[in-house]
Amino acid sequence: MDINDLRSAVTLLLLLMFLGIVAWVYSSRRDKRAYDELAALPLREEQGGSEQ
Repeated sequence: MDINDLRSAVTLLLLLMFLGIVAWVYSSRRDKRAYDELAALPLREEQGGSEQ
């Protein structure tokens, strides 16, 4: 096994990881409402605390 075989194996592993992440992101099993709520979290005003 030379360095080119190792590079090929790492490239293949990273490609499979990338495709797995893409499949997970576009999976219909993910709860879109939960992610929409988390995405809107920085835009909400705080209910209490100090004002600036």
